[in-house]
Amino acid sequence: MPPRIFLRKGKEKPFLNRHPWVFSGAVERREECTDGETVDICAGDGAFLARGYFNSKSQIIARAWTWDAEPVDAAFLDRRLTAALDLRLALGLRFAPGPAALTTAFRLVNAESDLLPGLIADVYGEFIVIQVLTLGMARRLPEIVAWLADRLKPLGIYQRSDVDMRDREGLASETGVLAGAEPPATVLVREHGLLFKVNVRGGQKTGFFLDQRENRQKFADFLLGFAREENGREKPEILNAFAYTGGFGVYAARACPGATIVNLDASEEALALARENFNLNASSSPSDIEKLGPAEFFTGNAFEVLRKFRDQARQFDAIVLDPPKLAQAQAQVPGACRGYKDLNLLAIKLLRPGGLLFTFSCSGLVTPELFQKVVAGAAADTRRDVQILARLGAGPDHPVLASFPEGEYLKGLVVRCV
Repeated sequence: MPPRIFLRKGKEKPFLNRHPWVFSGAVERREECTDGETVDICAGDGAFLARGYFNSKSQIIARAWTWDAEPVDAAFLDRRLTAALDLRLALGLRFAPGPAALTTAFRLVNAESDLLPGLIADVYGEFIVIQVLTLGMARRLPEIVAWLADRLKPLGIYQRSDVDMRDREGLASETGVLAGAEPPATVLVREHGLLFKVNVRGGQKTGFFLDQRENRQKFADFLLGFAREENGREKPEILNAFAYTGGFGVYAARACPGATIVNLDASEEALALARENFNLNASSSPSDIEKLGPAEFFTGNAFEVLRKFRDQARQFDAIVLDPPKLAQAQAQVPGACRGYKDLNLLAIKLLRPGGLLFTFSCSGLVTPELFQKVVAGAAADTRRDVQILARLGAGPDHPVLASFPEGEYLKGLVVRCV
């Protein structure tokens, strides 16, 4: 039997509701436990609640593997990984599906929401990129790599465990090849038929914002007639703020041939790849680059550049705001909300009447309800009315476990400015 940790009286409710985290303050006492190893999570009276892994260095002292008293062994990992793969197959996502596939990049394992806490695995063409966020999952990494290599036979499995969360687990950053070949400087993938070069060895997250794939397509769908027909403009102007490598901008260019696409990001390196992605999709279509463009690229702080556009009285028909995570801890939420409000206020001022705003927050601590209040407050300060046309989240390859609302970190609103 694994060693046990015992919860304080009244702290059992989350586990009875199948929430996977145990915070250190909820533990009353524990038997001798080894960091990274399996423990049984018990009520104060000793009643079994869940089986998880332990780390005394982390504020989340235990994470549940299972709510059954079953072995956490190779067969267990096989069942969990197979279930994650089966979901993606059911969604029509295939590993190395061949040249006719419209999409070749997706999330294969989404940590707690796939009942594999601390593990992220993303597919990019014939490569798999892994992030291991916790000590308990790091102990299982050789088994996971062996399963992926045997089951999917990728060209290579690459580790991008270089995130801040590992510091809180007492883990150093680790990157590099885990199996097979090292990925090239950029891996070419397809999304809904569009081509993107992805820097999986050094780009943000595991190289690309895969969680926004379906939202990029929704943006294109709205633009197919919205900007031109609503505003009577033959050549709409579209701003892609926090553009990274141009994802939303490339989709917009396909949806609105001839539109001006303005891509703004703080990283010159990211925008260089964005230029390549624009050119890549122009050369892969019957249209020339002028048909997809003209595209503009601005390097700079979005808060400052948006103010500059405001002062220049520049206006747009559609804007995307996809900023990085602004709140890492609960104490940072008020400041993050001020930042989100400032961005959305500037964007609303820059939109022409009838203009479209796709606005996002990836701060998990900022709830969808709070984010809507922030956007509503920004609109009120501009003295403009806005209509919410849709609410957005991550795609279905990023499932959210119903008992784990923290997994719903990405939220977005489609807003029309009257």
